[in-house]
Amino acid sequence: MRLVLQTPVPANLISGACYIFRCLLSTQFKLSSTQDVYVCNVKIGALSRAGKIEAARQLFDEMPMKDVVTWNAIVTGYRQNGDFGESKRLFGLMPARNVVSWNSMIAGCFENEMVDEAFRYFRSMPERNIASWNAMISGHVKYDRLEEASRLFEEMPRRNVISYTAMIDGYAKKGDLERARALFDCMPCKNAVSWTVLISGYVENEKFDEARELYEQMPEKNVVAMTAMVTGYSKEGKMEEARTLFDQIQCKDHVSWNAMITGYTQNGSGEEALKLHSQKLKIGLRPDKWTLVSVLTACSTLALLKEGRQAHVLIIKHGYESNLSICNALITMYSKCGAILDSELAFKQIESPDLVSWNTIVAAFTQHSLYERALAFYNRMGLLGFQPDGITFLSLLSACAHAGKVNESIDLFEAMVSNYGIAPRSDHYACLVDILSRAGQLEKACKIIEEMPFDADCRIWGSLLASCSVYVNVQIGELAAKKILDLNPHSSGPYVSLSNIYAAAGKWRDVARLRTLMKEHGVKKQHAHSWTEIGNKVHIFLGGDVSHPDIDKIHLMLKRISLHMAVDDFVEIGVPWSCSFDL
Repeated sequence: MRLVLQTPVPANLISGACYIFRCLLSTQFKLSSTQDVYVCNVKIGALSRAGKIEAARQLFDEMPMKDVVTWNAIVTGYRQNGDFGESKRLFGLMPARNVVSWNSMIAGCFENEMVDEAFRYFRSMPERNIASWNAMISGHVKYDRLEEASRLFEEMPRRNVISYTAMIDGYAKKGDLERARALFDCMPCKNAVSWTVLISGYVENEKFDEARELYEQMPEKNVVAMTAMVTGYSKEGKMEEARTLFDQIQCKDHVSWNAMITGYTQNGSGEEALKLHSQKLKIGLRPDKWTLVSVLTACSTLALLKEGRQAHVLIIKHGYESNLSICNALITMYSKCGAILDSELAFKQIESPDLVSWNTIVAAFTQHSLYERALAFYNRMGLLGFQPDGITFLSLLSACAHAGKVNESIDLFEAMVSNYGIAPRSDHYACLVDILSRAGQLEKACKIIEEMPFDADCRIWGSLLASCSVYVNVQIGELAAKKILDLNPHSSGPYVSLSNIYAAAGKWRDVARLRTLMKEHGVKKQHAHSWTEIGNKVHIFLGGDVSHPDIDKIHLMLKRISLHMAVDDFVEIGVPWSCSFDL
C-alpha cells in the first residue's frame, strides 16, 4: 500500500502522528489507488469518532470496494453517533459479517435499553468470542438482570478478569456481598479494577470494616480505590481519616475532590467543603456539576448567601445553568439563605422543571411560611400535568402548620390518599397531629394516632405532649408521656413536660412524685443550649453555665433587655399562657 503525501510530515514523531490524523479528517491525503481499502477504513473510523458521520457515510458510499472492516466501521460509527436505527439497517445489508459486527449490535442494544433484542443477536451469532460473552454479562448487570447474567457466566466456555469483575459488580450492587466476595476469592487473576469494584461494593453497602480490610490487602492501591475509601470514611463520619487518605492521593481527579467535598458537606463541615472547593479552583480544576451541587448544599447549611451567589456565578460561567440538579440546589440555597425572591427566580429560569423542581420551590415557600404561594405553585404544577407525590404533600402540610390552616390540612391529607392513592408515611401523620394539637384539638389528634396503620414514634407523641402542656390536658398528657417513656425510658423530656402540665393544673403532689421517679430511674434533665456566630467564631451557651469569659457583660446586657421589654410593656401573643416548673 502506498500513500501520496501532498505536504511534508513534521519530523517529531508525536506531532507527526497528530498531523496525519488531522490530514485524515481534512482530506489532505490522497490515495494512490481508489482500491486502497485500508486507508478508507481508517478514515471512516476517524471521521465517525470526530462526529462527522455524514462525511464518513459519503466516503463509504464512494468506495468501489468494501471489506467487512469497512462495514463494521460505518455500522459502529452510526451507533456511536446516536443513530442505532441506521446502524441496524446497515448491519442487515452486510454481505458478510464477523464477530465484531455482531458485538457492535449487542453493544448498541444495551446502549438503547434493548436487552431482549441483544439476547436475540447473541443467540443468532454463528460464533462468539469472549468479548461477546462479556458484553452480554455486563449489559444484563447494568439493567439489574442478575439471574440472566449469572446464567451466562456459568455457560461461558472461557472466562477472563472482565467476566469475573462484571459479576462481582452485579452482586455488590444487589447487596449480595457474600457471593461477590466468594467470586473474587476464586478469581485466577485479579487486576486493580477487580479490587476496586469489591471495595466500592462494601462501601456502598456500608460494610466499612470489610472495605478497610480488603483495601489493606490490595497490592497496588490506585486513585479509584483510595477515593472509594475516602467515601467510606466520610459515610462513617470519620472525616479525619478521610482527609488523611485524600491528602495521600498523589494524582487526584475530579472524583477524588468531589468525594472529599461531598463528605465534608454531608457531615456538617460546610466551611471545610468550601475551603477545599477554593483549593480545587486555585490549582486550575474546572468545577463539575457534582462539585457545584455540594458547594450549594454547604452554602445552604451555613446560610452563606454571599458564597452562594459566588457559586451561582461559577455555574453560569461554566455553562451549568440548565442542569436540573444544580438548578434545584440553587432554589434550596437561596431559600435557606433567606432570599426567597431569588429562589423563585431560580425556579422560573428552569426551562423544563421536573417534579423535584416543583417540590423544591413548594418547600421553599413553606420554609418562609408563605402558605398561599406554596398552594399556588401546587395548583400550577397540577395544571401543567405534574402529579404530586408524598414529598409535595409533606411540604404543603408543613405550610399548613406554619399558617395554622387546620381544615385545609385535613383536606390535603384526604386528597393525598383519595385522589392520588399516596399512602401516608410517619412524617405526614406527624405533621397532621402537630397541626391539630397546636389548634387545641387534642382528642382528634389522639384519635388519628390510634388509627395510624403503624405505631407512633417519639416525635409524634412528643408533638401531642407539647400541646398538652400548652392547653393543660392532664389525661392525654399522661398518655403521651407514658408512650414516650415506653419507647425511650431514659428521656428527661416527658418528665419535664408532664411536670409542667401538673404544675399548671395545681397538682403539686404529682410534681413531687415525678421528681422522685426521675431520681429513682437516674434520669437527669438535659441542659438547654443555644449558640450564635459573631465574626468567624461560634459562641455556645448552656443553661446555668457561667464559664464564658464575658459572662458579666452578657448578664448585664440581658438585664438591660429585660428592663427595656418591661418598659415597653412587652406581651407575647398567640399562645395560651402556661406555667413551667423547673425540675
